[in-house]
Amino acid sequence: MATLVPELKFAQPVHRNLLAPVLIAFTVLGIVIALVLRFTPHRVADLEITHTSAYPSHLVFNGGTMVVGSQKTEDDLYVAVNLRITDRLNLPLFIKDLTATLTTSEGETLTTSAVEKQDLQSVYAAFPPVKAMASSPPLFRETLIEPSGSAEGMVLIHFPITLDTWNHRRSAVLHVDLYHQGPLSITIPYGNGTASTPKDDPDRNDE
Repeated sequence: MATLVPELKFAQPVHRNLLAPVLIAFTVLGIVIALVLRFTPHRVADLEITHTSAYPSHLVFNGGTMVVGSQKTEDDLYVAVNLRITDRLNLPLFIKDLTATLTTSEGETLTTSAVEKQDLQSVYAAFPPVKAMASSPPLFRETLIEPSGSAEGMVLIHFPITLDTWNHRRSAVLHVDLYHQGPLSITIPYGNGTASTPKDDPDRNDE
């Protein structure tokens, strides 16, 4: 006698429409990203050069002999750059280092560190005109810049070049290295002109 085996029926999972939750998730994510972009600055800081002065020094050293051509010369150029740094983050900024890179008309590249705090008075004593051309107090390494605040001061740069080499340069760039944020750069203008880093969001209101 045959035994009837009941037909096995497995419960089928309920197929939910996932389109609506996915759309909601993407909408919420878009709102979050928009809020982050709206209230978080797109740039770390703004750099502005308000004044630049240069002092050339030409020294002649006697070789101590009567031989023609025994004299030695040394050319130095001191460039005082008045720099303003404005913090665009909701965090304080600290200046780690200040350097500059010069590209001459021949394409030669020279990189130098700004004069250190402990060396500034020695430079002033040796070259009084350098102190006279400083348009503001020095801006030192380790300077703290408060959120939405600014720091301004003179950055003194020394290059072993003549004034003519400086005036006919291809470019000169000042680099500001910040702790935890990396470097920022701004081109030093010709003459005593002004310069500023481009604003990536001109319609932004930071007030």
